[in-house]
Amino acid sequence: MHYRQLGKTGIALSEIGFGAWGIGGAWWAGADNDESLTALHAAFDQGVNFVDTAPNYGDGLSEKLVGRAIAAWPERIYVSTKVNPMNFTWPAAPGAPLAEVFPKAWIIASAEKSLKRLGVECLDLLLLHVWLDEWAHLDDWQEAFTQLKQQGKVAAFGLSLNYPLEPDYGAAGIATGLIDACEVTYNIWEQAPETALFPLALAEQVGIIVKSPLDEGALSGKITPQTTFAPGSFQDFYFSGDRRREVAERAERLRFLLRQEGDTLAQAALRFCLSHPAVTSVITGMRKLHHVLENTAASERGPLPASDMALLKEHAWPHNFWA
Repeated sequence: MHYRQLGKTGIALSEIGFGAWGIGGAWWAGADNDESLTALHAAFDQGVNFVDTAPNYGDGLSEKLVGRAIAAWPERIYVSTKVNPMNFTWPAAPGAPLAEVFPKAWIIASAEKSLKRLGVECLDLLLLHVWLDEWAHLDDWQEAFTQLKQQGKVAAFGLSLNYPLEPDYGAAGIATGLIDACEVTYNIWEQAPETALFPLALAEQVGIIVKSPLDEGALSGKITPQTTFAPGSFQDFYFSGDRRREVAERAERLRFLLRQEGDTLAQAALRFCLSHPAVTSVITGMRKLHHVLENTAASERGPLPASDMALLKEHAWPHNFWA
């Protein structure tokens, strides 16, 4: 496992991070707590030192499981968690008043509840779970961040950017100087953050955490028109209608990336993300042991060749299956 600095925080995170949405169950149906804890410890054993979670992942269950896992592990594990929007609306609608989404008291209360569920005294990274650049100049979130840092309850702050609505999405937040990291959707098909956000992050020493590197499983190459999902899984909605066929066909066009024995499309997709120097860590769900072993091996295999990265420009496919 290789490690990269998270902006100017001084924290070195594993290139592959553990995305803990799935272990919370709920939308990701089929979770088993014992299996999830086994997967977490297996990931730590492979060198993963970073876990990303949130209060709404299983109504706090994900945070509690992460807390149990890190408490039982002898080495330092860094955890990122989030502040849910008070109106529970993802993504935030342009024009939404900050007072209805992230009032100061809500941010502070959320952080304190996460501290208890995780069983830690300080959150390594706290992210606002939605963001609008029109909020950047407002006091509530800035005052909450400043207070939590002064109290030693949060070490670093960031923004979870739901969609790259504009090439410089997040720029106004970064300009405040209070943002240490941005979490953003980035993968072979969704390449928009490369245009302006990533160069800005490099210039301002802001860490980039990549979410949805496999597009909710589509870039694993394992979804076919006949694929079924666990009852209640959000994937049944996400890949509704003709979407299974479409992602299967697009994934098949990426088979040229599999050149060495043992290569998998999931690894290639993770290596794509790691090929950009702005990226600190790529978080991916891995509830099962074989997923842990497959995904963590992507770091050792290193970035994709420049020739492959050039070819992948033609495979960009902006889409929003959440709509």
